[in-house]
Amino acid sequence: MKVWIALLLALSMPLMAQASGSKEEAEGEEGAASAVSYVTLVPALVGNFGDGPKLKFFKADLSLRVTGKDVEEKVKHHEPLIRNQLVMLFSQQTEEAMAAPGARETLRTEALKQVQGVLNQEEGKPLVEDLLFNNLIIQ
Repeated sequence: MKVWIALLLALSMPLMAQASGSKEEAEGEEGAASAVSYVTLVPALVGNFGDGPKLKFFKADLSLRVTGKDVEEKVKHHEPLIRNQLVMLFSQQTEEAMAAPGARETLRTEALKQVQGVLNQEEGKPLVEDLLFNNLIIQ
């Protein structure tokens, strides 16, 4: 009886090792597909904003946080449209709005909504999880 149990365990060991190996491979592939990456909009967005005789300028270096290589490719594909929407958003700002406390966070939130709106129209999903200012210069 003990011989049969030992023989059964010995024969089932390779099957269990193979099953756990394929599970690890599947988890590795899933981890690669769901890896977080940042799409940096290069070159920086540059433009002017505000009213009046004296123009104000902005320069914004932005990164978009996405999950997955396929999503990253889709965001890169729609980058011209995203850039256009962001330049329009920045150029509509007033000097008073940009000088207000918390203006950068408000602008970041609104920019994220704009990007997600564009991608929602084009792809049916917002795709971008967050928008980050690498650098924002207002002059």
